[in-house]
Amino acid sequence: MRGSALTLTSPTLDHLISLTDEVGLFEHALGSEPRREHGYCVDDVGRGLLVCAREPETTLMVSALTELYLQFLESAIAPDGRSHNRRSADGVWTDEPGDGDWWGRAAWGLGVAASRAPSALTRTRARHAVLQLATARSPHPRAMTFAALGAGELVLAGDRDPALLALLRDGLAVIPNASPGWDWPEPRLRYGNASVAEALILGGAALNDAALTARGLAALDALLRLETRDGHLSVTGTAGRAPGDTGAQFDQQPIEVAAIADAAARAFDVTGNPRWLEPVRLAWAWFLGDNDSGVPMVHLASGAGFDGLERDGRNDNRGAESTLAALSTHQQARRLGQA
Repeated sequence: MRGSALTLTSPTLDHLISLTDEVGLFEHALGSEPRREHGYCVDDVGRGLLVCAREPETTLMVSALTELYLQFLESAIAPDGRSHNRRSADGVWTDEPGDGDWWGRAAWGLGVAASRAPSALTRTRARHAVLQLATARSPHPRAMTFAALGAGELVLAGDRDPALLALLRDGLAVIPNASPGWDWPEPRLRYGNASVAEALILGGAALNDAALTARGLAALDALLRLETRDGHLSVTGTAGRAPGDTGAQFDQQPIEVAAIADAAARAFDVTGNPRWLEPVRLAWAWFLGDNDSGVPMVHLASGAGFDGLERDGRNDNRGAESTLAALSTHQQARRLGQA
């Protein structure tokens, strides 16, 4: 392993709790301190609900966070199915409802809560919110991909509501076929890349479409070839990656690694093939320090995730997105025996 010796213990929810107040989940942090002046965003609260709904230990704190995040997302949804994204620290929405990535992230988090939350009331409310969002569509491919993952969770669990099936199919329809010689569905790698592969894998399983699943597995395999070097994950930086780009890139975002863990875990769940366990292990190892800079990207004692991997270290800020990425990755690694 690169970096110092790794301590294989579990992160806590302490930092996530410290980023949360009675309104929502603060988006940014300066070091470990929440930047209250930047307020909250649906993007992160959707991720937060997903993590809480997947948490195997349903403590009073996890239940309280789940309820708070669910209320936040419910209040963000407009009558036409679009969603606000930004809310100030005093609880006021500061933008008009829209259909950007946050809309898809909300549908994804709500879909996971609707299918997995331990409380029947939570599942019912989350499903109702997903159906509200399902009346809208986004022109943005990533937003549709994220929304397809939320709808797909429910369809896979046996919910055949026509609105969910339509949202899932419409989300999958925006994903093009892989390009010859590049083996990826888009001209370049952008962000949330592994979520594209996961949507195809999940969609294939939910719709009993083996060809869709095969496309997703092939896309994930291609992505791992592009984003693994010297035995560790080396994910695409914020500038993106085109065919022919080689070498490590920075600023690497933790959310990219979490997406790989989710997609590989999905591939294992659908196929039962143990080859997909190794990417889950590599994803958690990336957070522990087995990465291009050899530095840990999670503070285990608090559960805080660091905001970006740099050439000579890391961004020491510990915002919501990065913290949830670390917690989400550990959930998958723990569940599949890779932590």
